[in-house]
Amino acid sequence: MKLLHCLIVLIFLFFVPCNSAVRISLKKKLGVKNLLKRLNKPRHKSIKSPDGDIIDCIPISHQPAFHHPLLQNHKIQLAPSYYPEGRFDDKKVKSLKSSRGLKPIRQLWHLNGNCGEGTIPMRRTKKGELLRAESIKTFGKKKKNINILGPNSTEHQFDLDMQKHQHAIAYVDGDKYFGAQAKINVWQPKVQEPTEFSLSQIWVTAGSFDAGDLNSVEAGWMVSQDLYGNNNTRLFTFWTRDAYKSTGCYNLLCSGFIQINQQIALGAAISPISSYNAAQFDISILLWKDPNGGDWWLKYGNDNEVIGYWPASLFTNLADGADMIQWGGEVVNLASDGQHTTTEMGSGHFSGEGFSKASFFKNIQVVDGSNQLKDPKDVNTYSEQSSCYDIQTGKSKKGGVFFYYGGPGRNPKCP
Repeated sequence: MKLLHCLIVLIFLFFVPCNSAVRISLKKKLGVKNLLKRLNKPRHKSIKSPDGDIIDCIPISHQPAFHHPLLQNHKIQLAPSYYPEGRFDDKKVKSLKSSRGLKPIRQLWHLNGNCGEGTIPMRRTKKGELLRAESIKTFGKKKKNINILGPNSTEHQFDLDMQKHQHAIAYVDGDKYFGAQAKINVWQPKVQEPTEFSLSQIWVTAGSFDAGDLNSVEAGWMVSQDLYGNNNTRLFTFWTRDAYKSTGCYNLLCSGFIQINQQIALGAAISPISSYNAAQFDISILLWKDPNGGDWWLKYGNDNEVIGYWPASLFTNLADGADMIQWGGEVVNLASDGQHTTTEMGSGHFSGEGFSKASFFKNIQVVDGSNQLKDPKDVNTYSEQSSCYDIQTGKSKKGGVFFYYGGPGRNPKCP
């Protein structure tokens, strides 16, 4: 009997964990299958991008946004009722230095085709991307412990986990804002760990991070092997209404953002990119609140390329406008060797190197209560470790309010 009892115990110890692991594996596989079906919609046609992405042209009414319970009966808005007034004339404002004009940027998939009327381009999510995620539930969401300034806050009120998320940002607060814009210099920073990222973006926020009710709409460019499978530079959007806890996601990876544009694919690679001491390229981003319906709209590029909008019903605090605007770069430092990450921000060079060497934001503006784009007043800057990543602001006739920012990460002064 004792021998039989021992055998039963041994079987329990060796086989139950194995079976449990199998059950977890099967559960994840089923979750992957269901999410792929949810994200990758039936398409009119598919276009293979030179970088390996597949862009599906799906009916505009079939996009993931309409899975959201608040948007079940939502009527698609095909255009905003108002554009902010007072935008820079792109024919007059070409670069921070007139001797080096900035060139237009395309998305790589445009080389092989375009989507037709009544459809939107949606980057196809691949199985491997889901399997790399920490969980199916967190796929497409930002990693936790984001440190972000809250309204009327000071530097010491940043999230305590400063070593993981680092920034070089310019920001304004203490007023009501109804949008923001900038021209963002585009690079392809090197990222050390597959789980790290480097991005440059605009944040339009309201509420408190500490209270857990932060609302944010965001857009810019990023490099994230973890999310996309390679180190290409990509256009992205993000939103949240609860300080990144459970709501919101990148691009169209969950319900929320409604795309109306048939030319631009969120999450797709943008090309060409800037080179050190050579040709420079930028993208134009404008985020603003429609004074009629209250939706938050996104415009991309120098032409009127309206990408889409976040419906007003998604938000709480942003319904009354934003408390803070932020422009700049962010990296996540998850280096496993005990030292600071070598992940670059922007061009990977410090702000002091200037044009064509350091990355920049120019023509930064805010939308005021009268729907006018104005130069921001009392612009503050912040960087957790200026020896790793830094920022310098300035103003010129051609560049408006601008700043250089970025850095290499690990270096002799940032061990």
